[in-house]
Amino acid sequence: MRTRLRHQVRIMLDDKIALGPGKATLLEAIGRHGSISAAAREMGMSYTRAWALVDAMNRCFRQPVVLTVTGGKRGGGAEVSAVGYEVLRRYRAMEAAASAALDGLFDDMRPMLRDQPDTTGSNHQ
Repeated sequence: MRTRLRHQVRIMLDDKIALGPGKATLLEAIGRHGSISAAAREMGMSYTRAWALVDAMNRCFRQPVVLTVTGGKRGGGAEVSAVGYEVLRRYRAMEAAASAALDGLFDDMRPMLRDQPDTTGSNHQ
């Protein structure tokens, strides 16, 4: 079996991750479910963690990427804002562009890598 090489695109705002693969997946799940808690359940994370990620994203962008409604008869909910969908669209385009640019370079790097990472702790970084 061939070892899978991968890369990740992260949008950094100083030392904060404004958007990365996990946050993008969370946005998509919120869009599907209309709920941070349902999105968190789908992703196997706590509501507290999901809320912290949403809050971090909302703080990094000029306009909120997720809008929330608390309480009420329907128990509240959340939705990805128009800005959030645009941020997500642009992020996915960046991922596709990065993959297209890096795939050949990954193939060039592959012969220099071990088939499996060394898990003994004997290699220093």
